[in-house]
Amino acid sequence: MSKHTFSNEIKQKALLLGFDLCGISTIEELNAEKKFLEKWLKQNYHGDMAYMARNIDKRVNPSLLVDGTQSVISVLLNYFPQNNLHPESHYKISKYALGTDYHYVIKDKLKKLMEFIEQHYPNTPMRAFTDSAPVLDKSWALKSGLGWMGKNTLLINKKMGSFFFIGEIIIGMDLQADSPLEKEYCGNCTKCIDACPTDALKDPYVMDATKCISYLTIESKDDIPIELVPKLNNWIFGCDICQDVCPWNSKVQPSTESSFKISDELALMKKHDWEEIEKPQFKKLFKSSPVERSGYKKLKTVIDLIKNTSQP
Repeated sequence: MSKHTFSNEIKQKALLLGFDLCGISTIEELNAEKKFLEKWLKQNYHGDMAYMARNIDKRVNPSLLVDGTQSVISVLLNYFPQNNLHPESHYKISKYALGTDYHYVIKDKLKKLMEFIEQHYPNTPMRAFTDSAPVLDKSWALKSGLGWMGKNTLLINKKMGSFFFIGEIIIGMDLQADSPLEKEYCGNCTKCIDACPTDALKDPYVMDATKCISYLTIESKDDIPIELVPKLNNWIFGCDICQDVCPWNSKVQPSTESSFKISDELALMKKHDWEEIEKPQFKKLFKSSPVERSGYKKLKTVIDLIKNTSQP
């Protein structure tokens, strides 16, 4: 079977498994990305995310992760919810965290895709990733033509916008590579930068994560600076502002992945329910959810901060 034919079969299988898009790129050392990452780290834009400064060589050279690597298979999975929190919820949670933790969902699908490859080419070295190891997901998706880098630092696709997860298989197989896009399609638009209430988007394509609402409500180990609390806009886990205002997300279709469906109980939560939430209810609401990882204490602290701080 030719590499062109099998590459197409891999893409077709990925779609059958529920992925929305699949692209392939050829392994290369990411020198430009390395320079950008080192500069970004030097400016301490990563804050408490110390893992970003570790394993840089592995991040830019996948051959250190999987022996004999030749190609990267990148996949996208839409997570835009069919419905959101109650209109009277008051407090907001990022759309990606409303359903089952994406790590479980994507890893399961990638495992099945690897089993398909193994059936045709036994003993092929390969390994699946989804935001769970030192891999520059967006860079490989860019190289495989799945989108362009938006000014909000997120990958954007013309048909899917940016509400999707990225996963990849790094594989020791010479596959037919796709071509990256010849241009990006943000143009002169700066809606994402203008809308960010904490000025986390320092410049186009540059994010100071230490000011990002997602970082403040999830990753930060320090107390949220009191002057930033009114700017959280009632986000208690993550933030979607820079995506919600993006014109490329204006016609996004809801995900068909049942695992990302919001539970009835979570969909009914109102303002007073959030403010009175206790640990047993938290565990029930967020079992196998991204919110579960940051924990009850973090969520309750953010809710209390917002509740006790006067809003402008």
